[in-house]
Amino acid sequence: MKVQHLSILAICLMIVASCTPAKKEGAENPEGAQMEEQVQEDTAKEEPTAHATLNSASGSSVTGTATFRQVGEMTVRMSVEAHNLSPGEHALHLHQNGDCSAPDATSAGGHWNPGGMEHGQRGVGEFHAGDIINLTADADGNVSWSEDIVGWTIGGSDSTNILNKGVIIHDKQDDFVTQPTGAAGGRVACGVIMEGSM
Repeated sequence: MKVQHLSILAICLMIVASCTPAKKEGAENPEGAQMEEQVQEDTAKEEPTAHATLNSASGSSVTGTATFRQVGEMTVRMSVEAHNLSPGEHALHLHQNGDCSAPDATSAGGHWNPGGMEHGQRGVGEFHAGDIINLTADADGNVSWSEDIVGWTIGGSDSTNILNKGVIIHDKQDDFVTQPTGAAGGRVACGVIMEGSM
C-alpha cells in the first residue's frame, strides 16, 4: 500500500513539474533586462552628423557635397565629393561664417580661427581650426576625399563646433605659409555646414 501511495505521489509530482511554465528569458532576470536596456541606449546614442551642399562661386561650375560624422570625442570624419574643378590641387578650408550669399563667397568671411593662430598646415606647428588640406582633382575635375579631423565637434563649444561654418574650395592650392590665407586664390565653391544627414 505504501509503495502504491509513493508511486502515485511521484506521478503527481512529475505532472506538476511538467505543467509548470518555463521561465521567460529576461522576465525575472535583471541582468538580461539591463543588457537589453543598454543595447537600446547604445542604439539611441548615434554619432552626430552634419552636411554641406557645395555650390559654385566666382563664376565656376563646381558642385559637390561635404559630410561630417563625429567619430571620437574631439574628432570628426569629413568627406568631400566635388566635380567640375580644374585638374590639380585646390585648398579646402572651413570659414568663419555659414554664409555663401555673395557671388564670390566672400560672405563666408576668413578662415575659422577661434584660437587666434597663424595660418599653416594642419598638424605642423600653428594652424587655423579651419585649415584642412589641398584636394587633388583628377583630369576630369573630380575629387573624392575623406579624413578624420582632430579638434572638431558637431555641436558643443564654440571653439570646436563646426556647425554653421562655411566650407570653401579655393581656385588654387594652399602654400601653408602666406598669411592669412595660404595664397589659395578665389573661392570656387561654398557650402554651409548644417546638422544632420543629407
